[in-house]
Parts: sequence; structure tokens; C-alpha cells
Amino acid sequence: MAVVGFGFNRIEVKKSDIAKTGKINISNNVSLTNIEQQDVTLGKEKQITLKFSFEFTSKYEPDVGSILIAGTSLFLSDSKRSKEIIDSWKKDKKVPKDVMTEILNTVLMKCNIQALILSQDVNLPPPIPLPKVRPEAPKE
Repeated sequence: MAVVGFGFNRIEVKKSDIAKTGKINISNNVSLTNIEQQDVTLGKEKQITLKFSFEFTSKYEPDVGSILIAGTSLFLSDSKRSKEIIDSWKKDKKVPKDVMTEILNTVLMKCNIQALILSQDVNLPPPIPLPKVRPEAPKE
């Protein structure tokens, strides 16, 4: 079981024309929108993969801007496990925790980096906290 593919298919960045002052709250969210089976040829053999569709959003409040990134991630698993995952998704939109963890970690890693670049391109604050150097307090 592993993530074997990843891609973006929609990227939107909006920044309002109105200059806002004061505190800006940024909320990030990622959600799975669909799961479907996809046959992929790896080497000489066809493999069954699961295509997880996702949406990642960063919303800036008050209405300063937003970032939307949508895409897909391909997950390789054996056919029995793949069928269980698809059946669970169709039944109640749930995914086993181990699979969900791997998919979401991949999505968050790729989308946070892309959102950081996009926010810089349009002069929005970074959607994730960045490390800062702080001066050391003087010793007495």
C-alpha cells in the first residue's frame, strides 16, 4: 500500500482589492471529494489503484483572499483491500485510518508548499506558520 501518483487539476487564488487592517485569521482545510478505481500499467502488469480526489482550501478572514487547490492522488493496494475501501466510501464516505493518514499527509505536504508559493505570488500572508528567529534574552 502506497501513494504512487499525485497531481493538481485546479488552482485558484483570490485576493480582495480592499486593504484590510488588523488581525487576519487563516483557516486551512482539506477534504476528500471522491474515490474511484483506476487501472494503471506499472511495468508490464496492470495494477488496480484508487484515485482519491481532494480539495485543499485556505480562507483569509475578514474577506482578504482565498486559495483553492484541487487534485488527485493515486493509491496502490491489493484488489481485496481496494474493494473494501471503495465499498466503505460508497456506504458512508469513510476511509480506513491508515489509508486516510497516508493520503492526507501526502496532500497536506504538497498543498501547503504550493499554497505558500501562491500566497507569496499575490502578496497574501503565508497560510502556514513559518519559523522565526527571535533574539536571545540578555543574560544577567
